[in-house]
Amino acid sequence: MEATETPTSRAARILARPLDINGLTLRNRIAMAPMTREFSPDGVPGTDVAEYYARRAAGGVGLIVTEGTYVDHASAGSSHRVPHFHGEAALAGWQRVAEAVHAEGGRIVPQLWHVGATRDEGQGPVPAAPPAGPSGLDLEGGPKGRAMTSADVDAVIGAFADSAAAAERTGFDGVELHGAHGYLIDQFLWSRTNRRTDGYGGDLASRARFAAEIVAAVRAAVSPAFPVIFRLSQWKASAFDAKLATDPAELDALLAPLAAAGVDAFHASTRRYWLPEFDGDDLNLAGWVKKLTGKATLSVGSVGLDKEFVGPQGWAKQPTSTGIDLLLDRMERDEFDVIAVGRSLIADPEWANKALTDRLAEAAPYDATLLRKLH
Repeated sequence: MEATETPTSRAARILARPLDINGLTLRNRIAMAPMTREFSPDGVPGTDVAEYYARRAAGGVGLIVTEGTYVDHASAGSSHRVPHFHGEAALAGWQRVAEAVHAEGGRIVPQLWHVGATRDEGQGPVPAAPPAGPSGLDLEGGPKGRAMTSADVDAVIGAFADSAAAAERTGFDGVELHGAHGYLIDQFLWSRTNRRTDGYGGDLASRARFAAEIVAAVRAAVSPAFPVIFRLSQWKASAFDAKLATDPAELDALLAPLAAAGVDAFHASTRRYWLPEFDGDDLNLAGWVKKLTGKATLSVGSVGLDKEFVGPQGWAKQPTSTGIDLLLDRMERDEFDVIAVGRSLIADPEWANKALTDRLAEAAPYDATLLRKLH
C-alpha cells in the first residue's frame, strides 16, 4: 500500500529548503516580517531588543527583517522610541542584536526607513524638522510639509547608503530598503503624492528614479555579495486600495529600474497573501514580481490568521488562528520563495519550528495587546 504523505513531511519539505540570496544562505523559507513597536528609547536598541530577535532566531526563523530603523536625515522619523541606524550608540546596540541572532543560527537584515510626508509635525528625534516628501503632499493628496529640493534628494540618498554601509560594518547579513506603505520612497513611486515635473516625476519609470538611485547608492556602498532587499506594496497606510500598477505591464515598468540598479530580492507586501494581484491570474504580488524580474521574492500578509492587520485603531479586532495549507500550496509551486510572518511570531517565538514540525495547533494565539509588549 502506498504511504500517505503526512502534513509534517510536507511542511518540512516545502519550508525547510535553504535559499541563496546573492551568496547569503537562509536555512529555511520563513522570515520574520518587520514590525515597528517603539521599544528603543532615544533610538538605541537595548539588550531587551537583542533578546527579542534572538528568541525568534532560536525559534527557527531563517531570516529576520528588523523593525523600521531611521536613516540619518532630520525629517526621517516621528518617534523618539523607533531605533536609528546611525550614530555610535545605536549602531553598537544593533551590533549586539546581530550577534545575538547569529548565536542562535539566524540571519538578520535591518530595514532602513524614512517616513517622508507621513511625519508628525513637531515630533520625533528632530521636532523642528518639517515633513518632507516629493511634492509636499500627504497621502490624501493634500498639502503637508515641503517638497524636497535636489539637495534634499541627494542627502536622503546618501543617508540610505551610509546606513547600508554601517549595516555591513556592524555584522548584518544584508539590508532591506523600505519602499512600501506610503512612506518616503513609496511617495515618490505613487502618482497621488508625486506631482514633480523634474526627472523624479511623471511616468512610472521616472517616479521610480529616486528609489533606483537609492538602490544604486546602497549597492555602491556595500560589497558586491551583500544582499539588498527592496520592500514594495500597492497599498498605503491610509489607502488600502491604492495601486502603483494596475496591470503587469505597469508593474514591470516600476520594477525594471530597481532590478537593474542592483536589487537582489523583493519583499512584496500584501495584507492577505492569498489574494490575486491582477484579474485573470491567481498570482499574488510577490508571484508577479518574481515572474517579471526573475529575482527572489518574499511574500507576507496575515500568515496563519484569518484577519489582516489594521493598526492600533483595530486592536480590538482579534483574528483567529488558521492553518497554512494554502500557503504550502503556493510555496510548493514556487510562486514566491520566502514567507514573512508578523503577528504570529509576536504571539509565539517558536512559531517557525512549530510550523516546520506540524505543531501549529500548539502555537500561542495572537492577542493584539501583545503589540504593546516586548517579549
